[in-house]
Amino acid sequence: MKLLQYKKLTIITAIGVLSSIVLILNGCAASQKIEAKSGAQLWAENCQRCHNTPSPSTFSPEQWETVGMHMQTRALITEKEREKIVAFLKQ
Repeated sequence: MKLLQYKKLTIITAIGVLSSIVLILNGCAASQKIEAKSGAQLWAENCQRCHNTPSPSTFSPEQWETVGMHMQTRALITEKEREKIVAFLKQ
């Protein structure tokens, strides 16, 4: 009986470890896809989800920095994504 429980526990643990590995690898693949995107692409994909995007000339470069910081928390984007978006908007 204990041997059967041990085998079940081993199988469950192995499945858990494999699932974790798959999730980690998928996360890495998603990060690489984001890494390859330009600031313009990230701006269009993330900002238009919730509202019409303003023209890049709407705000000064300093204001875009502030807007970027605010929207990073609101849109749940990474720091790297924010940096790319803000760099695009400041051009």
